[in-house]
Amino acid sequence: MKDAFPEPGQNQPRSRDEFEARLRAIGAERYHDRHPFHERLHGGYCTPDEVRAWVINRWMYQSRIPMKDAAFMSRVEDPDLRRHWRKRIEDHDGTVTEGGGIRRWLALAQAVGLDPDYVASGVGIMPATRFAVDAYVRFVRDMPLLDAVAASLTELFAPKIHAQRIEGLLAHYDFADDTSLSYFRKRLTEAPEDVKFGLDYVLTHADTKEKQDAAAAALVFKTDVLWAQLDALWHGYVEGNIPPGAWRPGEGMAP
Repeated sequence: MKDAFPEPGQNQPRSRDEFEARLRAIGAERYHDRHPFHERLHGGYCTPDEVRAWVINRWMYQSRIPMKDAAFMSRVEDPDLRRHWRKRIEDHDGTVTEGGGIRRWLALAQAVGLDPDYVASGVGIMPATRFAVDAYVRFVRDMPLLDAVAASLTELFAPKIHAQRIEGLLAHYDFADDTSLSYFRKRLTEAPEDVKFGLDYVLTHADTKEKQDAAAAALVFKTDVLWAQLDALWHGYVEGNIPPGAWRPGEGMAP
């Protein structure tokens, strides 16, 4: 990505406002709301099986979010940071009585005609989806904490796509209702709260040019993870090149 913000001076970090603008510019150019699959989905042009393929493969990402956050927390020595980050796991795993994001995603799977147990098993995930998501988990587990937090800042741009998705699915698909879209409605309030802390953390701790460059690269990496999943989905199910082992229409349907 060509950097639209000129260097302030050799080895000098940008100001806090300039650095935030740099991060937001990455999202404006690279976030997956620009991918043609989302235009197809939100515009009502996806077939029922294309929607199901999206739900199945996106499950891989949803199910690994609390796992990558647990891996992150296992390396954090600061109790305050752990306290803030713990909420992310609770948001997705939920409690014994109240389902979190994972259960809400399975409600979507059922609404589109899939067996939730089949989806939760991970059978039928495309190889490219698995590789991309596993790469993200490894990144968060192994890279510096600052880079791991910066990678999560795609949430800066998530509320917009969730709002577009709710509007588009309600307008064009019979399965869409308050229950099936509960995951996206909940993220409209959860994501801004999470990203407020994460953005402040990155802007505060990226206090050298090298750290700012690394944080920006981490955000670019995360946008690549999201974009690669949709590239694979388009190739497999829109263009009809389903890879071996991936879900095929008719499999894993609800009774």
